[in-house]
Amino acid sequence: MASISSLLLFLSLLQLHCTLSTGNNHIIHRKSLEIISGSGVGGIPPPMSSSTASSSFSSTASSSIASSYTFPQNTTTSSAGPSRSPPKPPKSPPPPQLTFASPLLKKVYPVLQAFKKLVEVDPKNILASWNGSDICGKYRGLECAMFPGTKYQAVASVQFNGFNFSGKNLRLDNFLDKLDTVTIFHANSNNFLGSVPKVSNLKYLFELDLSNNKLTGEFPASVLKATNLTFLDLRFNTFSGSVPRQVFNLDLDVLFINNNNLVQKLPHNLGSITALYLTFANNRFTGPIPASIGNIKYLQEVLFLNNQLTGCLPYQIGKLNRATVFDVGYNNLTGPIPYSFGCLDKMEQFNLARNKFFGTIPEIVCEISSLKNLSLSYNFFTQVGPKCRNLIKRNILDVRMNCILDLPNQKTPLECANFFMRKLTCPNSKSMFRIPCGKNPNRVRLDQEQLEDEQAQASSPVSYWALNPDRIQNR
Repeated sequence: MASISSLLLFLSLLQLHCTLSTGNNHIIHRKSLEIISGSGVGGIPPPMSSSTASSSFSSTASSSIASSYTFPQNTTTSSAGPSRSPPKPPKSPPPPQLTFASPLLKKVYPVLQAFKKLVEVDPKNILASWNGSDICGKYRGLECAMFPGTKYQAVASVQFNGFNFSGKNLRLDNFLDKLDTVTIFHANSNNFLGSVPKVSNLKYLFELDLSNNKLTGEFPASVLKATNLTFLDLRFNTFSGSVPRQVFNLDLDVLFINNNNLVQKLPHNLGSITALYLTFANNRFTGPIPASIGNIKYLQEVLFLNNQLTGCLPYQIGKLNRATVFDVGYNNLTGPIPYSFGCLDKMEQFNLARNKFFGTIPEIVCEISSLKNLSLSYNFFTQVGPKCRNLIKRNILDVRMNCILDLPNQKTPLECANFFMRKLTCPNSKSMFRIPCGKNPNRVRLDQEQLEDEQAQASSPVSYWALNPDRIQNR
């Protein structure tokens, strides 16, 4: 009986195995789902169709997996729906509206901001203040004033002296020429490049200082149309060529063009200028000093030193009765000292050193009571009188390296002899003895010693300051 029961059990298991192998995988799936869902295997469920089992597994498995995994958000547009572009970022808020004190300041604002962008090096941090609309109150280096004939504030003065601005494209173009209300433009000791733009439209400009920069090219002829210009300082640049003759027709008080590469003869109309101060030093001016120089009746200081001037000094220099400084040192000038120089009663600094002057030093020149320095060294003078010897003792007159036999520190006799073997003449030599002020060159100054004791201290010459690349004192 037991064997029959065992046989029946074996046949039942065999039938179950066949059923499993012919595709009834739904039981295995079901058990798997029960394990996944945590319901265990507590019995065999009723048989179901293959499609039903598959659907049941798919649904149950999907829900189970979804419950244990978070999908990333789908940021792409469904292919079934219409195409949509990504949302645009929000617009930046508009900059605050600037309010200017006058329409003239509003007009110049973009000019100032454009210049600011050109400055790559600002060692004194000047342009950090160039923000906003308060140009007159906050922008360092600028000064404002009421524009003529209006009630409007305008930029009247640019004071950049010593700021040392620099930049690879730092030019005056589209800056200086756009400041049509400016009266003073001082930019000494910066690093401006290129040439000087046209300034003919700057009808209020009367002071222009571009000294000690890196400006190049020919002399800026555009300044000829700046009809109100009274102060022109272009020293310590590399301007080349010649100075237009028309420059000397300008109504200038100051003309500083020293330390450039200017090459030309001094023009005959030099005397047409009205300047108080002239510096031509350290260029390559040639030829003689024109006789017209005597017409500059208000001239106080003039520097011709270190050029290539030749010829004799015109006696008309003696007409410069306001002059305190006259310097022609380091040239190739020759001839005797004109007696007319004794008329220069206000002369303080008188330099003829390192030329080829010769003859007797006029006593009338040594009588000028205001003299603080009379330098005649490195020439070929041969005689000196008692009044001049008195100035030597007082260290006012310097006659070293001449041909004065009885004084120390003179040239050798051979050097002097070789010089005097040449033909030494000046045109119109009789003019060397003219004295336009009517003084008697032979009179005796009985009060000379008293005048020497009462001499005032020499003032500091403005023109000698111009030989320093920095700004002129008090400017």
